[in-house]
Amino acid sequence: MKIQSVEFLLSAEHLSNCPAPVLPEVAFAGRSNVGKSSLINSLLKRKAAAKVSSTPGKTRFINFFKINGTFHLVDLPGYGYAKRSKRERRQWAGFLEEYIKERATLKAVVLLKDISVPPMRSDADMRSWLDYHGVQVIDVYTKADKAKKHEIAKRLKEDKNSRPEHEPLVLSVKTGVGMDQLWGRLQSYI
Repeated sequence: MKIQSVEFLLSAEHLSNCPAPVLPEVAFAGRSNVGKSSLINSLLKRKAAAKVSSTPGKTRFINFFKINGTFHLVDLPGYGYAKRSKRERRQWAGFLEEYIKERATLKAVVLLKDISVPPMRSDADMRSWLDYHGVQVIDVYTKADKAKKHEIAKRLKEDKNSRPEHEPLVLSVKTGVGMDQLWGRLQSYI
């Protein structure tokens, strides 16, 4: 996809702060430090559209980006480990639940998992929760450049055994592997 314009709209901390539900949206979800912001920047071919940090939990609100004036990419706060209070993490969880359940323009969630990290319970819980609520999910493994080929094959086999109908994508922001395939899937929802 050719990116002609990227406009950061806002950071919302409540559903009432989100942009009017007019344009289709694809949201990016994953554990803290999985590479959501880096992936968004790479997809948009911008170095700093989404703020990148080495400290988990920096994305605290739902960040909306208007792309080409026709759809939104949405950067969700990471789940799992983050250097935030339990109270703040509970607030994030409540807001995320409200957003995912009630946002009429949400077409799909890109669920990111780090391929170099063993499967985590929180990832499985998030996938089950999205399935339960009928959300379309694009499963993506990030950081393929940090994993050996046999590790990648093992993760894909595990996923195929548990979800034969969902072929996850494997990509690397550093090498560009898988980015075109991700854009192809995103376009099918927007």
